[in-house]
Amino acid sequence: MKNASSRLPRRLLIVGCGDVVRRALPALTRRWRIYALVRAFDPSLRLMGVTQIRGDLDQPATLRRLTGLAHAVLHSAPPPGNGQGDPRTQRLLAALTSGASLPRRLIYISTTGVYGDCAGAAVPETRPPAAATARGQRRVAAERLLRQWGCRGATRVSILRAPGIYATDRLPLERIRRGDPVLVAAEDVYTNHIHAEDLANACVVALERGGANRAYNISDDSDLPMGAWFDRLADAFDLPRPPRATRAEVKTRLSPMLLSFMGESRRLENARMKRELKLRLHYPTVDAGIAAALHQI
Repeated sequence: MKNASSRLPRRLLIVGCGDVVRRALPALTRRWRIYALVRAFDPSLRLMGVTQIRGDLDQPATLRRLTGLAHAVLHSAPPPGNGQGDPRTQRLLAALTSGASLPRRLIYISTTGVYGDCAGAAVPETRPPAAATARGQRRVAAERLLRQWGCRGATRVSILRAPGIYATDRLPLERIRRGDPVLVAAEDVYTNHIHAEDLANACVVALERGGANRAYNISDDSDLPMGAWFDRLADAFDLPRPPRATRAEVKTRLSPMLLSFMGESRRLENARMKRELKLRLHYPTVDAGIAAALHQI
């Protein structure tokens, strides 16, 4: 007897099967026959009904089986951790293009870091990218590659720009326990958040409703500075609130990665997400997410 997945006509290729995408798999397997590019076989993916294809975006010769495979692609693999541009995305697109049949849709999970520092201003998707960090610039390069590729062919490319992702098992509680400082109120930055489950749902609906060559801010409705976010977490989990420090003081106490997050301030607009993707957030604010985490722990 054939299983349900064998009767599904549409084929979805997943490139980058991390935490968020795995959260989307239960919904995706009801709609698509799923293939995933993996470096090593994962028994848990097999149990979830995913057909795995061995390959590596850093080794172009291993990507030949992707040609003409899927009707749609969900791409969440990050660029390399150093260098310029995103050769991984470039190699993926080369593999997808080498056959006569192109995917009809491609969804890419990017980051709101592409906007750079916006000095606390409201940020719609029409704001030009201005990434200041090398990490953000590599994402800008990936988006540019995908947009150009979508414009040249018949593939509808949609970009989901995600801010800070959190969930019950993805809360920065250890940072609070360490006593890492946050900025004094006068120097604090605005941060943005999305629950991992809501980002997973965004992937599902974008495959159906995402516009061609369209970017979406996938962010909740919270509007608060970074210090307020950590204070709320500390209060909810009965931890001491983080100490406050000036920007000059935190430079001697925090890693370059954490400092980079403190160097950018923006307030994302998410009206396009709601209007076009019709995404209904299960966790519309971080307060809702924290409350759910307290219930689940």
